[in-house]
Amino acid sequence: MNIRHATVDDAKRLAALILQVESESDYLLFEAGERKLTPEQQRSHLEAITNEDNATILLAEMDGGELVGYLLARGGFARRNRHSVYTVIGLLAAFRGKGVGTMLLTELERWAREKGVHRLELTVVIDNAPAISLYQKMGFEQEGVKRHSLNINGRYVDEYCMAKLLS
Repeated sequence: MNIRHATVDDAKRLAALILQVESESDYLLFEAGERKLTPEQQRSHLEAITNEDNATILLAEMDGGELVGYLLARGGFARRNRHSVYTVIGLLAAFRGKGVGTMLLTELERWAREKGVHRLELTVVIDNAPAISLYQKMGFEQEGVKRHSLNINGRYVDEYCMAKLLS
């Protein structure tokens, strides 16, 4: 397993990975088939992130080149929140609970410290116990609750706001 930063050349495979992860998860923002993400749109997104010093996309790649997970980290745009990076993680179902999320978050923290980022933050559906356990293991703490934040399968669900401060 290799964890690396995405490049514009990854656009087609990353777009396919994101759509597949969305089809396999009940906890992401977009439902299966809701988003029409094209390789061209993903390439534009990757190009934009390349020009930001507090944003990156990390990829989890098998030795044979198969992408199995991603982590999007996007920093604030104003001087007052540039130190803070919002994070989204997606893994193929077959690779959850196998240490891939830990590897992605470890690389995120290494990168963040190198870039001078002080705060990592994310939201997680309160029913997603495996993800919450991972985030807590990696040092994230619950800061609050976004009540009825998402509507999943006709049911309003809450999300925890979690963060990790880096020294």
